[in-house]
Amino acid sequence: MHGTHLLLEEPIRMASILEPSKPNFFPAMTKIVGTLGPKSRSVQVISDCLNAGMSVGRFDFSWGDNEYHQQTLANLKSAIKTTKKLCAVMLDTVGPELQVVNKSEHSISLEAESFVVLTPDQDQEATSDLLPINFHGLSEAVKKGDTIFIGQYLFTGSETTSVWLEVSEVKGEDVVCVIKNSATLTGSLFTLHVAQIRIDLPTLTDKDKEVISTWGVRNNIDFLSLSYTRHAEDVRHARAFLSKLGDLQQTQILAKIENIEGLTHFDEILQEADGIILSRGNLGVDLPPEKVFLFQKAAIFKCNMACKPAVITRVVDSMTDNLRPTRAEATDVANAVLDGCDAILLGAETLRGQYPVETISIVGKICAEVSRPACHI
Repeated sequence: MHGTHLLLEEPIRMASILEPSKPNFFPAMTKIVGTLGPKSRSVQVISDCLNAGMSVGRFDFSWGDNEYHQQTLANLKSAIKTTKKLCAVMLDTVGPELQVVNKSEHSISLEAESFVVLTPDQDQEATSDLLPINFHGLSEAVKKGDTIFIGQYLFTGSETTSVWLEVSEVKGEDVVCVIKNSATLTGSLFTLHVAQIRIDLPTLTDKDKEVISTWGVRNNIDFLSLSYTRHAEDVRHARAFLSKLGDLQQTQILAKIENIEGLTHFDEILQEADGIILSRGNLGVDLPPEKVFLFQKAAIFKCNMACKPAVITRVVDSMTDNLRPTRAEATDVANAVLDGCDAILLGAETLRGQYPVETISIVGKICAEVSRPACHI
C-alpha cells in the first residue's frame, strides 16, 4: 500500500459549484405548491409565479370566504391562459383548528410573565388579558403545566409574532395561562395549538363540507388537503363524502400530518390517502425540534416505498420578509429533495410574503440544482 494513492470518486465535482446555474431543459421533478392570497392573487403576480415554477395553487380556507377565493381562482385561470402553464388546484380544509377570535382586529400586546385568560365566550372582546377562542372543550383537555402556542401563521419561530403560554389553572370553562414571551398579535384570527393534546372535533367539519360541496364542486378541485388527519378513518370519511358529490370522485386526498396522533397512525393513513403533507409548523410544536427531521426522513421513505407523493411545508420562512433564504433553509430544501420529497408547499412565503415570485424561483432553482448531472449524490 505504501506509495499508492487510494482513489475515491468525488460525489460532486467541485468545479460544478463554480459554474453558473443553467435553466434546465426539463423542469425540476419536485413540484412547488404556492398558497395564493393577499400578496399573490393578481393576474400579473400569479403569471409570474407560474413562470417561476409554481405548478399547484393552494387555496387555504382557514381565512377568506368563497367569493374571495373564487376571484383569486378566476385570476389563476387567466394567468394559465396567458402563460400556457398548467396548474392544479388544491383546497386546504380548516379541520379541527383552534383559533383565537379578535373581532376588533386591534393589535394585542402580550407581556412575558403576565397572565392571560383563554375563554370560549366569543362575545368577549380580545384584549391583553382575555382571548376568546372558538372551542368549548379546552378547559377539559388541558391541565396545569401544559404548553399552548398562539400565532397568526403558526409559529414562524419569530418570538415577536407568536407567543407560548403555560397553563396556570383551569376556572370552569376558562383557562388561565402565564405568558412566557413578549409578543404582539395582529389580525382577526390567530391559530392556537396545544402540544400533544387530543381535540375532540371532527377532522372534516361542517364548514369544510359546505366549502367542498359548493366551492370545491363548482371548481372541480384536483387535490383536497385534509388538515389534521389523525386516523385512516378520517381519509375514508373524506373520500366517501367526495364520492357522494359525484363531480369530485377523481379528486386526490392528501392527508396532512400535523400532530402526534397523526404520526402514531401514519402507516394506516398512508394506505388510505393518495399522498401525505408533512405540516412541519404544527409538528414542530408537538415534537421536540431534534425529532422533527427523524419523522420527516422516515415519512418520506415510507411514502416513496408506497409510491405516493410526500409534500413538506415550512421550508423558507425567512423569505416572507427577505429576498434570500438563509443558508440553512436552502440546504434544508435540497436535503428534502435528496431524501425523495415530491413537492414543496409554500404558505406564508407566498400568501402574505413580500417576495412570492422570488421565493418560488429560488426554491425551484434549488430543486433543479439537486437534479443536475453534476450532483452524483
